[in-house]
Amino acid sequence: MRKTVLVTGASAGIGKATAILLAQAGYKVYGAARRIEKMQELEAYGISAIMLDITKEESIEKGINRILEEAGSIDILINNAGFGLEGAIEDIAIADARYQLEVNVFGAMRLAQLVLPKMRENHYGKIVNISSIGGKIAFPLGGWYHASKFALEALSDSLRLEVKEFGIDVIVVEPGATQSEWGAIATDHLMKISGHTAYKELTAKTHQIFTKLSDNIAAPIGIAQLVKKGIEARKPKTRYAAKDMNARALLTLRKILSDRLMDRLIMSQIK
Repeated sequence: MRKTVLVTGASAGIGKATAILLAQAGYKVYGAARRIEKMQELEAYGISAIMLDITKEESIEKGINRILEEAGSIDILINNAGFGLEGAIEDIAIADARYQLEVNVFGAMRLAQLVLPKMRENHYGKIVNISSIGGKIAFPLGGWYHASKFALEALSDSLRLEVKEFGIDVIVVEPGATQSEWGAIATDHLMKISGHTAYKELTAKTHQIFTKLSDNIAAPIGIAQLVKKGIEARKPKTRYAAKDMNARALLTLRKILSDRLMDRLIMSQIK
């Protein structure tokens, strides 16, 4: 039976690549984003585009209800919508920090809450949370972003244990540096927020590193393929990490190094 998939953040990057890949594989795909005009080209792949702002309860409920009315169920939820707020923890306004968590954490979990009843009824479901290697490793000037991804990892672990008995899988996908819109946006915000504060030297060095990295980062299709692999596995892994060597090396080092050695390694690269 054809499965129905909801992909959030489908207007660009990983979300767009995932929506297209799954539509081409025969899934009934709904692509959701705030900017519906940026999803027009998805219609050529048979993808239904819906406007959904995951920071607004009314928008979330309206979007979910529409899919349930049209398709009968949401079999697979891919929580991809998110962004990265860069800047020193001291410099970022608490209102902005709250919004970071609202998008990356609360919005994703609210969607999970709304799709779970039908998944439990069907004794089938897949919830894929797009985290990051930044959900395992924290770098300077990204504290609020890392907080959101660390939280998403923890919530995914708890949710996985809670819903296993109902035939529902919870899968975490951890991209490394990936081509997307928000990378450039985050870098620009970094300079605006902390480029003229007590953290200006660290900010300038970090900005330089980001600029260099932007020329050599992975295409989003690789993460889309990991998502597809996870939802189609009979017994999916709890986590699928990016295949690029830098991301995997960092995750391995995080496991084996002490906190102090990891700190030294990170800061040695910011020079």
